[in-house]
Amino acid sequence: MALNHSYDARLVQQETAVGAGVQILLLALIGTAIGMGPAGWLTGLAFAIATWAVLSRALHRSRLRSFGAANRVTLGRATLVGGVTALVADSFQDSPPVSLFVGLTAVALILDGVDGKVARRTGTSTPLGARFDMEVDAFLILVLSVYVSMAMGPWVLLIGGMRYVFVAAARVWPWLTAPLPPSTARKTVAALQGVLLLVAGAALLPHVVNVGVVALALGLLLWSFGRDVLWLWRTSRVETVPVPHEVRELVAG
Repeated sequence: MALNHSYDARLVQQETAVGAGVQILLLALIGTAIGMGPAGWLTGLAFAIATWAVLSRALHRSRLRSFGAANRVTLGRATLVGGVTALVADSFQDSPPVSLFVGLTAVALILDGVDGKVARRTGTSTPLGARFDMEVDAFLILVLSVYVSMAMGPWVLLIGGMRYVFVAAARVWPWLTAPLPPSTARKTVAALQGVLLLVAGAALLPHVVNVGVVALALGLLLWSFGRDVLWLWRTSRVETVPVPHEVRELVAG
């Protein structure tokens, strides 16, 4: 059994290496097609190496026996996000082809709804898979907000940075780490962020309209985060209210 487990673990780790290889291949294709500069290459390679290293370490800790179809979809989406990241880094020198930028981003956003369905249908949902999916989503939003901010100003970075600020704040206030109840509104707002940022980033609409689209995305995100933080704060207050001695004795029977 130990030998089988070790063999399965090696297969799981090999899949992450294949993902890194596919990422480099995608970068080579993009670089050949548009003549990508050093910034795009270095950023894309850094993304591929970081994704491989972090995912490999997480898989080793979780001891998964199989990588799973859903994680393969997420890994494919991460590869596309790496391509988008390289294009955005390269855009500081030269504007990327709109069709390529929109195409890669659109496919990555569409696949966001696929990996979860695959995990549920195959019964392979895992905490690691959910976290992997969430981190890919968050990083894509961050990259898109960086790209859009170049045309609209640094205020757009609030969209991409809000989740990371929340994670940092949770280190100071542990009550922010409590599990949240399921929310369709939260999922909808999260999904809209990428769509609205892509619409603005494509620059197919008048600038004023694009600003309104991004402002809508930020407003929805502030509402969603604000609602969740308020719920977590109220829940923490209820849990820390001291229970009178008489009540404890009554409950104890």
